Amino acid sequence: MPIDDLKQAAQKIAGFLNSLNKLGGLRLKYRISAGEAARDEEDGEARQVLNVELAGPDVPLVIQHNGELLRALETLASQMLRLDHHEHHLVSFDAANFKALRAQELRLAAETAAEKVRQSGIPFSFPPMNSRERRMLHMACRGLKGVETASVGEGPDRFLVVFPEGKTDLPVKSQIAPRRFGRR
Repeated sequence: MPIDDLKQAAQKIAGFLNSLNKLGGLRLKYRISAGEAARDEEDGEARQVLNVELAGPDVPLVIQHNGELLRALETLASQMLRLDHHEHHLVSFDAANFKALRAQELRLAAETAAEKVRQSGIPFSFPPMNSRERRMLHMACRGLKGVETASVGEGPDRFLVVFPEGKTDLPVKSQIAPRRFGRR
């Protein structure tokens, strides 16, 4: 379900961030604005999105570890607004232009990986990453000739592979070993 009342949704997010500052001891300022997202692939309608820009002394904390806390805040806000998991893109948090810089980094990584695959004919595996970043890589590779992509693995170990075009049956392996539970 899309965000029906942007003003009410923005107030909920503001209340959450105020509580986080007060009870969590964070020093974050925020600006919440409404915008229009890309057209929905299913029905062609443009959806309203809420953009939350964070600033202040604790921004480095929010963007460290590849923006883990930033994504967590975004996820919590989506859940507070009762958005379906396919609609999480309707709430976007950013700090210090982290997302734009990360998107540029992923586009460059996709282009570099595609060039390696075209030259070598060997699939290239990215390390495991979240679904948003995998999607960004898929989209960046979509426009590149001679390659195609697929996501492989499960849960937090899911990763993207760039294949030579028409050769998605080639064997691949993750850049890191799967997580093991317990001790041996």
